[in-house]
Amino acid sequence: MTDLTGASAHVLHTLFRSDQGGHEQVVLCQDRASGLKAVIAIHSTALGPALGGTRFYPYASEEEAVADALNLSRGMSYKNAMAGLDHGGGKAVIIGDPQTLKSDELLLAYGRFVDSLGGRYVTACDVGTYVADMDVVARATRWATGRSPENGGAGDSSVLTAYGVFQGMRASAQHLWASPELRGRRVGIAGVGKVGHHLVNHLLEDGAEVVVTDVRADAVRRILERHPEVTAVPDTAALIRTEGLDVYAPCALGGALDDATVPVLTAAVVCGAANNQLAHAGVEKDLEDRGILYAPDYVVNSGGVIQVADELHGFDFDRCKAKAAKIFDTTLTIFARANEEGVPPAVAADRIAEQRMSEARRTAEI
Repeated sequence: MTDLTGASAHVLHTLFRSDQGGHEQVVLCQDRASGLKAVIAIHSTALGPALGGTRFYPYASEEEAVADALNLSRGMSYKNAMAGLDHGGGKAVIIGDPQTLKSDELLLAYGRFVDSLGGRYVTACDVGTYVADMDVVARATRWATGRSPENGGAGDSSVLTAYGVFQGMRASAQHLWASPELRGRRVGIAGVGKVGHHLVNHLLEDGAEVVVTDVRADAVRRILERHPEVTAVPDTAALIRTEGLDVYAPCALGGALDDATVPVLTAAVVCGAANNQLAHAGVEKDLEDRGILYAPDYVVNSGGVIQVADELHGFDFDRCKAKAAKIFDTTLTIFARANEEGVPPAVAADRIAEQRMSEARRTAEI
């Protein structure tokens, strides 16, 4: 089912493209008084209510925003399945520059749209939205997580997102180098914002050598002020060509691995926090052909969604951290299945996630 409000023909075309993944529901939201334009995409509720964050971003077009919501929500279905959560996948995007458009009125209007779905979609933070924003959204709906501890929430989910990515790196090291330690390994991080700066801390504590870049000079400056031993490079193009790079960690927006970057990537492992790192189908095979081990993004970055899901049942940090630590074992399981079936790890992860969702659907039909 798809609810449409004033959708143009090109947006409709995006919604119904066969390669977008068969979504259950897509809602286009508009509130003229606050300037809200948003898309809520529910990919699957086979495992339970759809769970996924709200991205606030200045998309170039409505079609681009819809496409991002569809891709991200599909990824959340797979992420939640691989994380062992009783949740399906959903995602929302708000169109606009959060620096200029964001207001309490807009967030409350958005919260009312979330509430109108009656719990089919549970939201949280993503790029451009923060704990304080979820506190405002939660004034209009009970289906908002990632709230502040003062308001009954779990707080910043980027803490466990970074921890999970670190566990994915450790698993990659175990698989490739027969030891989970990253001591002495050179790790390049593209994006040192909400998640990336926590990841820097984990890596330095483990003895890794860290190289960073970010489109925001202030983000890099903060890292260098706290950790003068970290090296900075001008941009991602320079980072992926860094000599002696062992691990590349894309931790910004998606599409980091494409036809231009994969051929020149020097790292032996790709493991990062960004969603939808593979720019298009086939990139996973290109990585494998070059002998680069890819830790599927939606598996290793699931620490955050583990945290916000736990918030719905009364948050306990130690319980969540223990669940996020299992990303290490899950990642190793994926690598093992990939080897057994002769497929890239991304394909193996998809098959495991699809199997869990399919089994849930069959159980529901009985």
